[in-house]
Amino acid sequence: MADESRTQLPAKDRVRRSQAERTAETRGKIMRAVVESITEVGFQKTTASEIARRAGLTWGAVQHHFGGKDGILAAVLEDSFERFAERLTSFPGEESPLEKRVAFFIDRSWEHFRSPHYRSTFEILLNYSDEERDADAPWKGQMLRAWNRIWSEIFSDSHLSRRRTVTLQHYTISALSGLASMKMLEGPTARIREAELTLLKETLVRELTRTD
Repeated sequence: MADESRTQLPAKDRVRRSQAERTAETRGKIMRAVVESITEVGFQKTTASEIARRAGLTWGAVQHHFGGKDGILAAVLEDSFERFAERLTSFPGEESPLEKRVAFFIDRSWEHFRSPHYRSTFEILLNYSDEERDADAPWKGQMLRAWNRIWSEIFSDSHLSRRRTVTLQHYTISALSGLASMKMLEGPTARIREAELTLLKETLVRELTRTD
């Protein structure tokens, strides 16, 4: 019988990962540390040292990947938007009843708005300067483009004017973010918002069947 020990690769060679994989893992660990810290202790206490401690890295290692706290926060915002878009993939086709598509859209959106990732996004934006929150800020354009793309795909058969569509989109974002804010204020005892979400769904169905 052949000596198997001579033909097997050393364990470290079998599990060797690429530099890109190690970098992605480390960046993910750092961003998770930011989200967890903001969720548990708030934005103001999410300091450089707290981020490094939770990530199990030195602050120098964190800076190597993001350049500083501002770079990390921008990456967390981008990651949050990407997570939101992923929740809304595989949506019902245009042939599905409007009520089903609206329910899918609101339910999946609410999963994001009630998540720790949204809370971290909300607190980051709340603590941004006026300049960083202005109408031309890159994050805002990115978010609105993603939202509009998803909306247009799910409700492609809508005959509303562009102006009315934008108004309805902003209304929906405001309603969901308002419900999420109430959930944050109420804390662990926050009640389920089924009645409000049902009302929002009914409003969207009614508005999307209008003709301008």
